[in-house]
Amino acid sequence: MVRRGELTDKAWQRIEPLLPATDGKGRPWRDHRQVIDGILWRLRTGAPWREIPERYGPWQTCYERFKRWDEDGTWARLLEEMQVKDDSIGRVEWTFSIDSTIARAHQHAAGARKGGTTAGRSIRSSRKDGRRLAAPGEGSPPSST
Repeated sequence: MVRRGELTDKAWQRIEPLLPATDGKGRPWRDHRQVIDGILWRLRTGAPWREIPERYGPWQTCYERFKRWDEDGTWARLLEEMQVKDDSIGRVEWTFSIDSTIARAHQHAAGARKGGTTAGRSIRSSRKDGRRLAAPGEGSPPSST
């Protein structure tokens, strides 16, 4: 019985020939279909790898197979092959969505530090009498005689 979200027999017949074969060395691999169903479960639910149900085998096997096939390009080849075949017989509908929405942030959301700065200098007073120092080009501070 195929559970919801798992590969159907028809889908498995299309995918199986595209998967890497075992090389006969070392321990035999766990069934590709079982592991792929575990990977699909994890991707569908967004759960951590450790929470993959036991019916799909050890979570480490699912993770390692996912990682190995990502690194060697198996997933990319599988996706490309399926898209090309389905597109050639008209089973893929290409839909594009272009969004030209502009989101503007409030001026206070611009990332400035609290207290602000003016040309790299603090605008807070650094003098005991409370007067601020003049920025370059503003002239000299008032003087008393």
